Amino acid sequence: MSEYAKDYSMPELMAATVAREFRDGELAFIGVGMPLIAAMVAKFTHAPNFNIMVEFGAVGPSPRRLPLCVDCAVDNERAYYTGTLREVVGAQQAGFVDVGCISGAEIDKYGNVNSTCIGDYYKPQVRLAGSGGANDIASSATRTIIMMRQDGRNFVEKVHYITSPGYLDGSPGAREKAGLPGGGPQAVVTTMGVYRFDKDTCEMYLEKIHPGIKIDDVKASVKWNLAVSPNLVETEPPTEEQVMIMRTLDPYQVYLGTGRQTLTGDFEAFMKMMEDSYWPMSELMKKKGIL
Repeated sequence: MSEYAKDYSMPELMAATVAREFRDGELAFIGVGMPLIAAMVAKFTHAPNFNIMVEFGAVGPSPRRLPLCVDCAVDNERAYYTGTLREVVGAQQAGFVDVGCISGAEIDKYGNVNSTCIGDYYKPQVRLAGSGGANDIASSATRTIIMMRQDGRNFVEKVHYITSPGYLDGSPGAREKAGLPGGGPQAVVTTMGVYRFDKDTCEMYLEKIHPGIKIDDVKASVKWNLAVSPNLVETEPPTEEQVMIMRTLDPYQVYLGTGRQTLTGDFEAFMKMMEDSYWPMSELMKKKGIL
């Protein structure tokens, strides 16, 4: 087993934590960004039979270059099947997706996520990007994992708008009454810790706290009376192998840092980034018996 890394960033800790949520043999609906990094870490470590499905229409890709959007051609690399958005979303709505990973601008104590607007829907203070495939994932996947920053403003008593449903109002059977086939959120991984949901109240509670984070700071960043597990533990750090995989796939830290800024308007830098991950990822796949 690889030893724990001593040199890692917060995004790498979050990605490694989400990777540990994925199980071997599952089918996951994954978007680009940190969820894809987490999915690749899972596939190359403890879950070799873990399969990814992306919004572009590909099932089971193993990219050696970093996809930069949901319709990037890299998403098709070494895929078992390449279809359409309609096909993969239809498969998800039919119940074939085990787990999905989403994010958003706000989250409330019942795991409802807002990525639509801040303020009144018709006269918002801020208009956000919207759902994309997040609502489909949160509604239909057997379980959902949520990744997001925790900045003192976005853990609210009640979201301004429910883009992606969690446990709605927290009442028994609320999801079922609303006709949602999916099981709801299982975990929330943030820049401060890892949260789960109480089986009886459906309310979020703190299960793990990240190294160096103080419990008082966590509570101060949440707009409700946050419950804390009596068995609260520190989040497991990423291993050296997990960090190596992340940095091999994302050598410019496009998703794990601020690397996207260095690529803006620079085609040569963009092509070099593609080359700098392709051959190291090829060697890694050979070692793992994928190539």
